[in-house]
Amino acid sequence: MEVDYKVNHPITSEEFIELLNRTSLGERRPLESEAIVKGMLDNASLMVTAWLDGKLVGLARSLTDYHYCCYLSDLAVDESVQSMGIGKYLIKKTKEALKPECKIVLLAAPLAEEYYPKIGFDARKSAWVLSDINKLVI
Repeated sequence: MEVDYKVNHPITSEEFIELLNRTSLGERRPLESEAIVKGMLDNASLMVTAWLDGKLVGLARSLTDYHYCCYLSDLAVDESVQSMGIGKYLIKKTKEALKPECKIVLLAAPLAEEYYPKIGFDARKSAWVLSDINKLVI
């Protein structure tokens, strides 16, 4: 089985949704909203995809300036092909698309918290999320 990796190859909302539904990420993404899913794809700065026999089996979707910071927003690998190194290679291809000084940062899904330290990521304790503008104290 040879996996084909592509950088910034367009994918459809349907392909994205189908992949996420074959991962643990599907339950934490707003897949019922086509507008949000389309926006997620249309506004990604960098997307690396993995294909097996013409089927999307992996994706690394990032927002980046390519020089200082790359936020890896989604790392998804079809559960049927996990443990084949696809996730690691998606991260490697993402890093190769960036300037050498550029750091990759991410928020780990609960099921992946043990994965990232094993592959070389350093943990940081200070991550903050604002989801509701009404909670912003001015």
